[in-house]
Amino acid sequence: MNQPGPRPGAASGPAPGAEPDAARRVWSNLWTLMQERGDRRAEVAEALGMSFFRTKVLRRLAAAPEPLTLRGLADLLGTDRPYITLVVDDLVERGFVERTANPADRRSKIVTVTGAGRAAAAEAERILGTPPAALYELPPEDLAVLDRVAARLVEDH
Repeated sequence: MNQPGPRPGAASGPAPGAEPDAARRVWSNLWTLMQERGDRRAEVAEALGMSFFRTKVLRRLAAAPEPLTLRGLADLLGTDRPYITLVVDDLVERGFVERTANPADRRSKIVTVTGAGRAAAAEAERILGTPPAALYELPPEDLAVLDRVAARLVEDH
C-alpha cells in the first residue's frame, strides 16, 4: 500500500493526549479510502478523453472568478509556462477554452472557458464528487458520526 508521508510543515508528532497508533490507523484507512477505493481520476480522464492534468486545468479555469493569463494559470497550478501553453493549446483544439490577447498587456494571453469547457468541467466535478460506495454502505448513525468528525477536522485546520 502506498502510504502517505508527513506533509511539509506538519507537526511530526501526536498532539498531547492523542493516541498515536489510533491516529495512524485512521489516517491509513482514510488514505486507502481516498487514494485506492475512491480515486476517480481515471474515470474522469476516460469520460472526458484527456489526461487528468488537462481536466485539472479546465476545472481551475472554470472555477476562476475571471479569465486567467497563461502565467497566472501556471503559477496557480505550480507548473512551468511552456507546459501550460501545450495544455492550453490542446484545450483550445478541443473547444474547451479560448485564448486571446490580454487587453492590459498585449504580450500576454488570457484563457477563457467556453460553454463546452464549462460542461466538461461540470462533468468532471460530478464524477469527482461521487463518494466511494463504502460511504453509502454505512449505517446512517455511523455516517452521521463520520460527517461530524470530518467537519470538525476541516474546521480546525
